[in-house]
Formats: sequence, structure tokens, C-alpha cells
Amino acid sequence: MNSHFFVNSSTSQEPTSGQSKATETDSVPSEPNPSIEEYYNLQKELFVTTLTMTGVIFISVWIFYSLNTALNYAIGACVGVVYLRMLAKDIERLGREKKSLSQTRMALFVGLIIVATQWNQLNIIPIFLGFLTYKASLIIYVLRTTFLPSSK
Repeated sequence: MNSHFFVNSSTSQEPTSGQSKATETDSVPSEPNPSIEEYYNLQKELFVTTLTMTGVIFISVWIFYSLNTALNYAIGACVGVVYLRMLAKDIERLGREKKSLSQTRMALFVGLIIVATQWNQLNIIPIFLGFLTYKASLIIYVLRTTFLPSSK
């Protein structure tokens, strides 16, 4: 994922006579912040869970319904993963660069639904349910951490 853990990002200059070289600790990365590491682990876990669920549900829908319905589901799930990624990036910037979360990622969902309603080959329900797959991964995470708190 992202690794922005370097403390000193200043450019190094060659010392002139009379100046000593910078100490080695200036370029050594600091210890990663545990809460940032935990956030990145959570982010990775949610993406893996969402993608795994998408694959399983896609195959199940293909078997029990049709390839067209499964592809509609996959379109919604892919947009849901992009939405989740945008949300994660927005949360990552919260506090450092931004004071509140932006709502621009909601345009992604609105655009998807508008395209689904206007294009005759697309079905709204499978696309919508595919989009909500990331929510199911959040629910699974919450249930897992609630009932099995010792497993991380």
C-alpha cells in the first residue's frame, strides 16, 4: 500500500569545508505509526474480502441466473471497489489535508445508476447489489471483530 513513513524529506547537500556530514539518522525511516499500519491493514483486508466476495457471488449468479446478470453484478461490484478506494483515499487525507470528507465519489454511484437506467442491456438490481458488495465486506469485518476479537 502506501509507505510515507520517512521523517526527514529534506534534500541532502554536500558539506562544505568546516561543515560536518549529516548524521545517519537523518535518512533512516522512523518507526511506522501503529495506527497508520492498522489502517492500511484494515484497508487491505476490506479490499481482499470485497474482491473475494465479488468472485464468489459472480460465479454463483452466473450458475444460477445468466452470464448477462452476472456481468451486470460485476459492473456494480467493480464500481463499488473504486468507490471504496476513493473513500479510503479520502479518509487517509482527513485531518492532514482536509477538514471533512468530500462527496465527489457519490457522483460515481449516481453516474452508474443513470447509465444503468438509460442502457437497455443493463439491469439496475444486479448492478446496485454489486455496488453494495463492499458494504457486505464491512459487515463481515464488524461481525468478525465483534464476535472473534482475539483474531486480528
